[in-house]
Amino acid sequence: MTYIDGVLVNMPVLWLIAMVVLLIVEAIVPGLVSIWFALGALAALISALLGAPLWLQVLWFLLVSVAALILTRPLAKKYINAKVVPTNADMLVGRECIVKEKIDNIAGTGAVAVEGKVWSARMAEDGVKADTGDVVSVLRIEGVKLIVTPLEKNQ
Repeated sequence: MTYIDGVLVNMPVLWLIAMVVLLIVEAIVPGLVSIWFALGALAALISALLGAPLWLQVLWFLLVSVAALILTRPLAKKYINAKVVPTNADMLVGRECIVKEKIDNIAGTGAVAVEGKVWSARMAEDGVKADTGDVVSVLRIEGVKLIVTPLEKNQ
């Protein structure tokens, strides 16, 4: 038992509650979010059960949480995100396409055809336009629009 601002607090129970809440958050939220802090709470719980002062319990919580985060997060991210597969749209970046409708950012018009599909398109630079029949290259995708640049700018 520890006094905090004149109130008697059962620290082992507090650390146990913190650990359970953090584990519940970990179970609910996708990805690894709070498991490291649950480990820190476990370390603090053990130190509280062994009669450590509050400052040492907090220190154990912080040290174990940070150490677990630093040591395991890179490995966890590597294995959790290992199966990132580009979508069909992502595969369009870098492809050449033909302008089907004049691209004018100011007028908000433009369409290109790439791999048999027609996409809305905008030029990467304001003031640059592309006429029907021009060949452009896809720089990126923003929402449902392809951001393109004249082909000669990519060479």
